[in-house]
Formats: sequence, structure tokens, C-alpha cells
Amino acid sequence: MTLRTGRLETPIGALAWAERDGCLRAACFEEQWPRMQRRLGERAEDGEPARRGAARGAVDERLRAYFAGDLDALAELPVDPHGTPFQQKVWAALREIPPGRTTAYHELARRVRSREAARAVGAACGANPIWIVIPCHRVVAAGGGLGGYGGGLRRKRWLLEHEAALPT
Repeated sequence: MTLRTGRLETPIGALAWAERDGCLRAACFEEQWPRMQRRLGERAEDGEPARRGAARGAVDERLRAYFAGDLDALAELPVDPHGTPFQQKVWAALREIPPGRTTAYHELARRVRSREAARAVGAACGANPIWIVIPCHRVVAAGGGLGGYGGGLRRKRWLLEHEAALPT
């Protein structure tokens, strides 16, 4: 099946995304999309080109609902990120962090049974191909600071405020 893409205007910028067979494969802010497209191209199974704007349905509806205030709208959205077994473990643990909560990198490392791997967890968060849905924005620094975010700290702050999870 063809990889289909979509674009959604959000309060914090345009979000671009790709899905195949009903599973979200990638989502990021538009300025990072060219890099994400290259990454998707590297793992294409069938060599078919993406059809820009062709996807509509559950992905678009659930993203709209999330930004409209339904913070649980993304919880059941099927995802298909490709990564190493360690990345997959971290990304699965990220999806278990509910809206309104945050965790620190070292806590996430403990959850994936890799106590000494806070930096590796940070690297897995940085490699996350499905922003917001795999909520790496919910991971903060141990001291309570925001830490990093590929979409920028302004967006991370907005997402955490939207979810009533901004650390004090």
C-alpha cells in the first residue's frame, strides 16, 4: 500500500505526517519534514512515492481532536515506527506516560530496565519519528527543567501547558 501524507495546521505550527495501512509512520513539524521524508524513503518497503495530502481519516481526526483539547485522542492511534529494539522499547514506554504527566530521562531508563542508559534514552527520544503521538515532549530534565525537544522548547512548553503538565 502507498505511503500517504497529510498536513495539519496547529496552534504551534504545521504538522506533517505519513501513514500506511492505517498506521502512523511519521509525524513532525513541517520544517523538519524534509529530513523525515528522507528517513521514510530509506525504509520504504515498496518503493511507491508518497501521495501528499492524500491521507484523511483517523490520523487527521485524532490530531485535530488532541489540539482541540481531547488529550486522550492519540492514545489508541496505531503507530508503526521503525527503530532498533531499544528504541522500540523506549517509544512504547513513552506512550504509557499519560497526558498531564511527565517523567525524567533517568526514570524512563529505569522503566525500560536500563538504569545507566539515560543518555541512550535521550537519543531514542531524539530519534522518535512520530512526534506528539509518541510523546517525547513529556520527558523532562531531572532537575525539573524542560530538557530538549526537536521541535524547539517553545513548542514543548506549549504542549506541556496544553496537557497541564508543565513542570514548576
